[in-house]
Amino acid sequence: MIDDLYSARILSLAANLPHSGRLAEPHGTAERVAKLCGSKAIVDVTLDAEGRIKEFAQTVKACALGQAAAGVVGESILGASAAEILEARDAMLAMLKSGGEGPVGRFEGLRVLKQVADYPARHASTMVALEATLDAVNQALEKHHSDTRTRLAGAA
Repeated sequence: MIDDLYSARILSLAANLPHSGRLAEPHGTAERVAKLCGSKAIVDVTLDAEGRIKEFAQTVKACALGQAAAGVVGESILGASAAEILEARDAMLAMLKSGGEGPVGRFEGLRVLKQVADYPARHASTMVALEATLDAVNQALEKHHSDTRTRLAGAA
């Protein structure tokens, strides 16, 4: 049964991590670690004027499942909004923990990991890249709002 978990698609995603590395001047950076296994993702983002992902980079040290999830995120992330990432995260958690169908739209590719639901010890590693991405975007949005408030206060 574990062989079914590590399908050719999952192994291909794990081996080809899009946007690998770091950004020189990110708007937001976040790190997530799965405590049980030590899988780790560091994500850098820049946002455009509408708050969508303009640039994205990730450094992921995880099992094949965590790498595969990061691969899907990397393939789909450019142009994504915080709301889309949050929706994908919530749908992914529902898929893993309560029988949900998984993300739709931009992040539908994460459904390839549906069988991970049967392996609770692998849930956290499967989520590190998406969680780190959401954290980095939220940090960038908070910084943008803070900078905007500072500019408005300075103009008063």
